[in-house]
Amino acid sequence: MTSSYVRLSCDAKPEQLLCLMLREWNLAPPKLVISIHGGLENFPLPQRVGQAFSKGLIRAAETTGAWILTDGFNTGVSMYVGDAVKLYGTHERRKRNVIGVTPWGLVENHRDLIGQDVLRHYHTLGNPLSKRSSLNCLHSHFLLVDDGTLGKSGGQLELRRRLERHLHRQRIHPRLGQRVPVVCVVVEGGPPVLSLVLEYVSRTPPVPVIVFEGTGRAADLLALIHKQTALDTDIKEDFLLRVQAVFGVGRPEASQLFTVLTSCMGHREMVSNGSSCRSGKWAFSHSRLFSRPESSIDHVTLSM
Repeated sequence: MTSSYVRLSCDAKPEQLLCLMLREWNLAPPKLVISIHGGLENFPLPQRVGQAFSKGLIRAAETTGAWILTDGFNTGVSMYVGDAVKLYGTHERRKRNVIGVTPWGLVENHRDLIGQDVLRHYHTLGNPLSKRSSLNCLHSHFLLVDDGTLGKSGGQLELRRRLERHLHRQRIHPRLGQRVPVVCVVVEGGPPVLSLVLEYVSRTPPVPVIVFEGTGRAADLLALIHKQTALDTDIKEDFLLRVQAVFGVGRPEASQLFTVLTSCMGHREMVSNGSSCRSGKWAFSHSRLFSRPESSIDHVTLSM
């Protein structure tokens, strides 16, 4: 299987990236952006939740013409996205529009990818003792973000943030006022995911977040606190103990993470539990997904 990729600086302009993706990679403009965040390391995914995530993700992407963004690695949640493409993607769309925004310095065997306008053979089996990770071959495209560091992550997040904002500013149709909606999906995840969720729901306009309860850690904590109608002293103490146990942190850091969780719930209406919908469909209201209230579309159904 072949995938297209480009190595770029962490300060690359999103306008140039979009131009490359549309003109050089011949991608169809997105009508929806699904940004996947979660565990970077491998973690078990319960069968029921895994099927709800995988089937819903691919159905949502294929029925809406979405772009799926991940970190592109063959570990953690990005690996599950690749598995979803393999299991549930229709043949003609199997690898289309699944884009890894990946830190170059963390890519295993990245020197094999150096070159210009050439076909490179990439070995996805890495050294098990290495701190780097292999790319997931079921992604269709990769933005390999080089911030000058090796063995570190972070520089790609700001570029991904700028790219998502730029995509949101695009119109779904030149004659209509509808902007491309962005949705964040959370599966498992560590403490940084909580801060990412807060950043999404605090944007102007805010970005809807779907958390998959039952996948572990950050997703489960977000789903649990979302169910609480009030946080009295006993509930707060229970949450602090849970945060300490889930992330293996001390009391001070647990208190900081609890503050992030409660801040997320200040935007409670933007957070949904993807594991709790029995019908298999999530309907986001027009006001959540579209920035123009005069749009004629009342809702978009995401099969999550």
